[in-house]
Formats: sequence, structure tokens, C-alpha cells
Amino acid sequence: MNRNMELDIRSVTSEPASPMSSPGEEKMEIASELSTSDSQRRDSGFFERGIKTMLSIQKSRLSLKKERGKEGTGTWNAKRLLRTLRSCEENKPTVCDSVEKVGEICEPIEAKPLSVMEINELIQKRQLLEAFASIKLMEDETISERDSEKYSDNPQEFVRKSKDVDLLYNSITNAIQSIVEATLEDPTLQHTMLTSMVTLIAHEEAAHPKTDNTAHPGSDLLGRPRKWREQWREAVKESARKRVLKAPMAPREEATSWLDLHLHFLQEHLREDLLKVKSSVKECYPEEYQVCDTYVEAFHNAIASHLQELSQGPLDFHELYTLLDWVANTYHSEHFLGDPQLKPEVKTENLSLLLTPADWDKLKNDYIASAKGKIESYFGNILRLEVTEKWKKEVHSEEKENLYHTSLSFDIQTIIGQHVKLSGAISRSLETKMLELCMAELLEFIPRFEQEFMEWSTAQDSPIFVPYLVAYINSFHDLVSGLETAFKVNTEELQKILAALTRNFTNHFLTKLRTKTQPLLKKILTKNWILETERPVSLALAVSQFSEHLQHMREPLGQELLQEVHKYMVKEYITQVIKPRWKMNRETRQEVSRKMSLEAKIIHNTLMDQGSDANWLLPSIEHIANIIGEKTKDKIKAHVKELCQDYPDIRKEHVLAILALRGLGRARRAAIFRQVRHAQESSDGGQGCTLFAEIDVPVIISCF
Repeated sequence: MNRNMELDIRSVTSEPASPMSSPGEEKMEIASELSTSDSQRRDSGFFERGIKTMLSIQKSRLSLKKERGKEGTGTWNAKRLLRTLRSCEENKPTVCDSVEKVGEICEPIEAKPLSVMEINELIQKRQLLEAFASIKLMEDETISERDSEKYSDNPQEFVRKSKDVDLLYNSITNAIQSIVEATLEDPTLQHTMLTSMVTLIAHEEAAHPKTDNTAHPGSDLLGRPRKWREQWREAVKESARKRVLKAPMAPREEATSWLDLHLHFLQEHLREDLLKVKSSVKECYPEEYQVCDTYVEAFHNAIASHLQELSQGPLDFHELYTLLDWVANTYHSEHFLGDPQLKPEVKTENLSLLLTPADWDKLKNDYIASAKGKIESYFGNILRLEVTEKWKKEVHSEEKENLYHTSLSFDIQTIIGQHVKLSGAISRSLETKMLELCMAELLEFIPRFEQEFMEWSTAQDSPIFVPYLVAYINSFHDLVSGLETAFKVNTEELQKILAALTRNFTNHFLTKLRTKTQPLLKKILTKNWILETERPVSLALAVSQFSEHLQHMREPLGQELLQEVHKYMVKEYITQVIKPRWKMNRETRQEVSRKMSLEAKIIHNTLMDQGSDANWLLPSIEHIANIIGEKTKDKIKAHVKELCQDYPDIRKEHVLAILALRGLGRARRAAIFRQVRHAQESSDGGQGCTLFAEIDVPVIISCF
């Protein structure tokens, strides 16, 4: 008899006895098993019920020796299995001992296999060991009858019986799958059911070693290995798949956080499943099954497949991030697979990637694409709040450390910082892509912001125009330095755009200043101006409404713009003075000279008090006033010489226009210019600053 073909029908938790055990040792083991706990006695009833329904004892018509000679080894093993169950019935043991041991102490008897219907009933009742014994007996007898050529005249009968055997084995396969799926589903599942299933698998593997069926073509249904251990693994995978899909998922239309909730339920439920596998399921299997590893891998693959399917659906910005964050940070964290309670049985080191590189990259790219619209929307909200909450309500800008301040820079950096930080928590590459996206959106936002501010300030003569212009220039300067410090980002392109914005803001500022001051400048040298109906401080006050705010602008921008204002006022003042006028008498020229000097000093001092350091501008109007008011014609040449030396960019047309204002004739004007021209050409250029080069001379003067 081939010992490798014998089946062990002891307790589902016991191991087969050693083939070298002596009869005395076997009797001691049986005696020991008879004294096991009550729970094991209940297990014996499991076999007893099967024996009563399964065994049909007949008298042997042939001697044992003759029977062994006629039957194949497999048939004899199946009958010994049934005789083992019969022996257990007669001796009332708690757990049946091994087939080999019981076979040696029981008299050989012949057993009749149950019908297909009766075996099916055993399978439905989960009495799988008894069912397997009968199926194996049926299979062995069919093989024996085939070998004896019993079906040579009726091959259809052989095919029918072979299919019956196969269908019954398939029913047990289905039962195994059902038990595995119920392992985590049914909280009342008995451990004995699992251990019985493990024993069944071991018996089947012993009864069906790998055989070569080529000798019996057409009969491959008989005697082949059923591979129930592989079926067990597949059942674990299917169970994991169903458990993953069972995690609650609210309809997207009903809950904005549906994905957050779904992934939370998924990790909580599956973590509980793995805890159950570790604490109770694992102990029902031999070590070779590697139960924890098998379940972890099954859940991992099921989750991977589920996430891959989720990632293919329409996901918005927040949903894409939720999925990325869960994969990158939650999955292996202590909230799921890294839970300390799962250690050390649950190992994650050898798991494959949860998402393939292609799926992971697609998810990140979808997130960046979705973030583009989101960042643009955030920047748009910043602009909308500036318009509605500040400009329209004319709320004055804040002041911080003597600088006008707005939250614009902080808001932009906060938006960029939050998204870059969140992306960095996923991966370094995603962080880089997000920073690049934010910078690109910022470069588009600044011109849009500039245009909106220009349109508003053009349409409104608001007192908060200059304070906000100053505050925004300050904020954008802070933005550049903040981005460089926080993100080490290259701001070269940003600085170009902000430089253009600053120029445009400056030009717009000067345009508004010109609009305010031109009506007052045009009154210079008019009769009302000469008669002091127009107060000399009026022009200075108009300028001050703009220039006083520049001291709250970050340096050097504030100083540069204030000097620009100072220079603008001097140029515009001179432009008005050198326009063709009527001839003034001596008294009028004296009054004009006095008032010009006074007004120039008031404007100059006002701007100097606000921070301008353009002292070089003051002599320009003073020189002209001196020329106009000079009584002695010979001294006029000295004043013209000083003017040309201080402002080497002055042209002939300018000198002639100023001398015409003094009332000198054409020949006298030409003679004075020729005399000072040499001094002008030999001058070292003064301070090297241009003034008169930017002042246009009326055409009528050029003919003097």
C-alpha cells in the first residue's frame, strides 16, 4: 500500500502521525485524544453524523487478501478512509486518528459510497471531510472500473460518472470559496470550519499527487489534483475585492466630500479586517499558508485596482488631491497598514506600487491641470475683494513701519505657499510643478490687476488713489523678495513684469498729477496771478496732495518718484513761464520775479520736506526770475551765464525765450547768447542732470 496516498481524518487541528510510529504509540495517542476538551467532543460529533449517513456496511464476499489484489491503491485508500470513520463511530473517540493508524486497528470492511445527492447534502451542510471521503471512493471505484475495461461497451456511462465526480469536487471548491469569503464577513464563523477546510485541502493534496493522465486520454477528469490551495488563494483575492467594493460610497451629487468619506471607510474597515486576520484567522492555518502575507497582498491588489478605477473618473481639484494624499501619505501610515497593532505580521516592504507609474503620473498631471483653474480663481478673488471692499468703499490702505501696506502680497504668497506645501507632501516633482504653475498664473494675474486698477483710478478721482498706488508698489516689491526667500524661485521674469507695472503706475501717477496741477500752472504770469488773487501756496498744496504719500513708499522707489515729481513741477513751471507773453513794464517784471522766486521756494521746500533731495532743481527758476527782474542789462548776461553753467542741457531757444520775457530786443538777445555760448560749451556739465532738454520751446520763440 502506498502510504503517501493515505488520508488523515483526525481533528482538523491535528497533524498526521509519523509513519514510523509504533502501534503502542498510536494507542497512546488515541487514548490521549479521547480525553480532550468538550469543544473537541463536539467536533467528533461532526464526524459521527457523517459516518451514520455515509457508511453502508456489507459483509465481505471476498477475503481481504483477494480484495487488495484486485483493487488499486487509490481505491483501497478511500475505503480505509471510510473504515476510519466507522472505527471512530464504534469506539466513540473525540477526534479520529490518522487513516494509517486506524486502518491498522480496524478490521477491513467494504463500504458503499453515497449517492451524488447524499454527497451534495453533506457539502451543503459543510461536512466537507465526509463528502470528500465519499467522492474519493467514487472516484477510485470509477478509475478501477475503467482500468478493468468495464465501460468498454458503455463509454457514456463512464463519462457520466466521471462528470459526477468532477461536479462534486467543484461543489467542494465552491464551498471552500464560500468559507473563505465568509471568514471576514461573518463574525460568528467557527474556527473549526477553517481548520476543517485546511485539513480537507491537505487530504486532497495527499490523495491527488501530481499524476500523468496521458495514459488514459479522455479521462482527465479523474484522479487529477484539484488545486484547492490555489483556489483558496483565489478566494482570498475575491474576498478582498468584495470587501474593498463594499466600503460605503455616497453619490457624488449628495456629498461634496464623498471621496474623503469613502477612503476613510475603506481604511477603517480593511484595517479591522487585517486585525482580525492577525488575531484569529492566522491561527487556523499552518505557517506555510503565510496567511497574513496572502491577505495583505490580496487587499493591496484589490485597493490598487479600485483606485485605478476611481482615478479614471471625473475628479475635481480637491478630489484629485484627496486621492493623491491618501496614496502617498495615508496608505502606509499608522492609520492604515502602518498601524502598530498590525505589526509584525503585516509587512508592507515587498508590496508593489499602489498605482503604476503611468497612473500615478496621470493623476499628478490631472491635479496640476485642475489646479490651474483653481489658482486663477483664487487670484481672481483677491482682485474682486480689492475692488469691492477697498476701492469702492474708499478704505484707506494700512500703514506698517511708516510704509503703506496691503494684504495683496501676503494673500498671494499664502495661496502659493499652501498649494506648494500640500503638493510637496505628495512628492517633490509635484511640488516643483505646482510652484511653476503658481508662478505662471501670477505672471498673468499682475497685468490683469494693473489694468483693473488703471481703469478704476481713471474713472474715479478718489483720494485713496495715490495711497493704494504706493501700497501696491510696496506689496509687489515684498512679493518678489518673499518668493525668493520662501521658495528659492527665479523671479527674473516676475521682476520684469513688476518693473513695467511700476513704470506704468508712475506714469499714471504723473498723469493724474498733471491733471491736478495744469489748471494752476496755466495761471502763471496771468493778471490774477500777478495781482496775487491766486495764492502762491495753491500750486504747492495741489502737488503735496500727491507727493506727501511718496514718503510711505519703499526706497529707493519712493525717493526716485518724489524726485520725478519735483523735476516735473520745475519743468512744467518753466514751460509756462517761457510761453510768449505781452510786454511787461519794469514794475510788472519786478513783481513777476518776486512772485516766481517765492512760489519756486514754496514748491521746492514742500518737496524737500517730503524727502526729495533734488536741490539742483531750485536754481533753475531762481535764475530765470533774476533775469526777468534784473534792472541793469549788463548784469543780465551774468545771470544767463550762471543759468547755462548750472544747466548745460539748455538750448539757444530756451535762452532766447527767457530774454524775450525780459523784454530785450532780438539783437540784444542774440549778442548775450553769443557771449555766454563759450562758457556753456566749456562747462563741465554741472551735476550731469537734464532739465531743459525735456522742455519744449514754443515755435514762435525760435525765430528770435
